[in-house]
Amino acid sequence: MKVLKKYTFREKISWALYDWANSAFATTVLAGFFPLFFKSYWGGNLDDATSTAYLGTASSIAGLVIVMIAPFLGALADLTNKKKYFLIFFALLGILSTGTLFFISYGFWQWSLIIFGLSIIGFSGANIFYDSLLIDVSPEKERNYVSSLGFALGYLGGGILFVINVLMYLYPNYFYLENEVQGILYSFISVALWWFIFSIPMILYVRQKDIVKKSKKSFPIMESLLRILITFKEIKKYKPVLIFLIAYWFYIDAIDTIVRMAVAYGTDLGFDSSQLIIALIFTQFIGFPSTFLYGYLADRYGLFFMLFLGILIYISICIYSLFITNTLDFFILAGLVGLVQGGVQSVSRTIFSNLIPEEKATEFFGFYNLIGKSAVVVGPALVGWTSYLFGNPKAGIISLLLLFIPGIIILSFVPRDNLTFK
Repeated sequence: MKVLKKYTFREKISWALYDWANSAFATTVLAGFFPLFFKSYWGGNLDDATSTAYLGTASSIAGLVIVMIAPFLGALADLTNKKKYFLIFFALLGILSTGTLFFISYGFWQWSLIIFGLSIIGFSGANIFYDSLLIDVSPEKERNYVSSLGFALGYLGGGILFVINVLMYLYPNYFYLENEVQGILYSFISVALWWFIFSIPMILYVRQKDIVKKSKKSFPIMESLLRILITFKEIKKYKPVLIFLIAYWFYIDAIDTIVRMAVAYGTDLGFDSSQLIIALIFTQFIGFPSTFLYGYLADRYGLFFMLFLGILIYISICIYSLFITNTLDFFILAGLVGLVQGGVQSVSRTIFSNLIPEEKATEFFGFYNLIGKSAVVVGPALVGWTSYLFGNPKAGIISLLLLFIPGIIILSFVPRDNLTFK
């Protein structure tokens, strides 16, 4: 049965603030300090090529775990009408794992990768339910704006804390810390606290509106397994959804891989770590206004048009990476990523939310995240091992064209004649 839907501004902003909260992990830990610190501290006794390969493999394994559980979790959450409770559980897993990184000593690279993998599982698992709640806080006509608001606040919030964390790293004495190592270790603690504190509005004010009638004839776990099969069959009936998900598998893999491996790539090219960190900050603060602008342009010129444009820019970024020779080139690359990254992710989420049946949002978003995370099983490992085999980090980045080009080709086959949006 359906309940009367009333969408409030408080719900929308509370939902969007969760992106502000968890983007601190995506920026400081996932893209920023963990790759650098892993190479110089936990994996300091490993050579660059090996540490990059291990880092990519760890990210891929964590993605594989999410692939295995995402559809089941989506179906179970819909059947039990507890999207938000599942979100809280995985968010806490990510928060506690991130805080635990503080306690791992020099040289314990195996433990650092295990805890890092758990933090990724928490971060990605929570996003399954966060994405699906977009339908519960916004009507279709406002969904692109609300989705863009989330990503934009994510860039701003993640960027603000990242600046503070960078200052802790560069000027530890100002924060009553002994050295740069303590600056980074305490940054992990700050991310965990930031993530927790700014998740509170979502916990208090966001309510699930698309309620699924519970079955009295079976156990939720067994029924959720059955619904995975049913949902998979239903997705095949929705031709636009199916083709879009196949395209999404290719291009989102490459995008997420760029986020996770950019710093490792710059390090392998011999660039100074402080310059790489500043480039990440540059990306964040370009991403904040750019995501809003991208959403506006998508409303004006069409969601699909702007998605095609964003993927083409990413293809250009891969080609441009072949010609990087100095930090200025890396800053240009970072700026280009900031222009399109949030916009492409936001528009993709909006398109998908408009294609699927609302009453099965979490199930379908479970498959949406399955597609995204299964792609990440391939991407980081592809870059890491291609770089290792060819002995050249640029070979790893250009290998992403094997994902972007099929993605944009398949996207062009999504039927759009009968859709209510462009």
